[in-house]
Amino acid sequence: MTLTDSPSGTLQDAAVAPPGIPSRGRAVRRAPVDTRTTAPVLDVTIPVFNEERDLEECLRRLHAHLVDSFPHSFRITVADNASTDGTLKIAERLAREFPELAVVHLDEKGRGNALRKVWLASPSPVLAYMDVDLSTDLAALAPLLAPLISGHSDLAIGTRLTRNSRVVRGPKREFISRSYNLMLHSFMGARFSDAQCGFKAIRADVAQQILPYTVDNSWFFDTELLVLAERCGLRVHEVPVDWIDDPDSSVDVVRTAVADVRGMARLTRDLVYGRIPVPELRAALARGPLPASSRADEQTPGSSLFGQLVRFAVIGAASTLAYLLIFLFCRGFMDPQLANFLALLITAVANTGANRRFTFGIQGGNPVRHHFEGLIVFGIGLLLTSGALALVHSTTTPDRWLEVVTVVAANLAATAARFLLFRLWVFRERTPRGQSAAAGGPSPTNPNTSATSTETAAS
Repeated sequence: MTLTDSPSGTLQDAAVAPPGIPSRGRAVRRAPVDTRTTAPVLDVTIPVFNEERDLEECLRRLHAHLVDSFPHSFRITVADNASTDGTLKIAERLAREFPELAVVHLDEKGRGNALRKVWLASPSPVLAYMDVDLSTDLAALAPLLAPLISGHSDLAIGTRLTRNSRVVRGPKREFISRSYNLMLHSFMGARFSDAQCGFKAIRADVAQQILPYTVDNSWFFDTELLVLAERCGLRVHEVPVDWIDDPDSSVDVVRTAVADVRGMARLTRDLVYGRIPVPELRAALARGPLPASSRADEQTPGSSLFGQLVRFAVIGAASTLAYLLIFLFCRGFMDPQLANFLALLITAVANTGANRRFTFGIQGGNPVRHHFEGLIVFGIGLLLTSGALALVHSTTTPDRWLEVVTVVAANLAATAARFLLFRLWVFRERTPRGQSAAAGGPSPTNPNTSATSTETAAS
């Protein structure tokens, strides 16, 4: 990466090594940003690739808005992602005109790559970015930045998907955007409302700690950053925006959506296999409890019943298929009851682990207890399926496929019972003995009460 303060300026190496995780106690709130710093308080990055048509108008509008309405020092950084047209020359020409404008040229394409490199190298305490087409009304910039400067929030995003947002765009983009966010809520337990709005800001002290653990170089970077922020217990502030779609946008919406789904699968693997040290990051970055409150409720991220049902159904479908394959395989050389026992035992252990992690969002805690109670639930399923097999064998001499239909039907009934037992017993949050709900413990009437770090300004 090279940094050009002016077209004729010197080039500076900007390689940044990932910082270590600080070992410090949790703070109840962040300190306000020191606005008397010699560095610009705000650094707004504009990632561009072959945007010679829109770039000059964008930069002039944004610069004029910041001069008129932002009360602190600022810098606008154009991050040129290997453009092949006149984008870089236009940016460098405008840098001669505006002292607050810097230009960064990168040889690799990708919004995520550009933001990661520019933000990690920036000296500013508040970092932001927006799309070059300025589809988002700049009036939302002040409420986006204010909670970061005050220390109230760690990351702020514009959202087009709340009822107070005003959006003009085609039905295809609207459908894809809402479907993608529904998938994030259902499969990853996300609580933010809009992952891909190109209008975000983050405190630099937080960015320095979590950006090195993001790996996506393209559009999924936004989602990866938000999911990681929520898993680390950071506060995400949402601002409803007025947004007008750019009909000439070069973004391939369908291709981007497919890449985002692949990114979800990759991020899920990274979280499951521990590539991202979420517990350590959470210990270092999560906000501490308010007085007389407990952090136990933050160990299980809150999720709606609908989201839990969707994730449980997906895991259940995979478990049922695995159960059926194992049963058919074992049935070839053992009696049906033993084949049923082995198939149910193997899938029950895997099912409990998957539901613990994905459906109910539990990390850490006591997995041994959960698996022990899961085996008790497995026993109930075993009674249902074994009883169904015994019943069908007592009334007839079934062929192989009648046995399969019988155990699948019994397994579906066991699945419904498993969800209820998981939700109301196995993964129900326990209030520590002697701790009342008034002292910060979970409500005994709501087994899924938990803190949420996402604040939606549009509620």
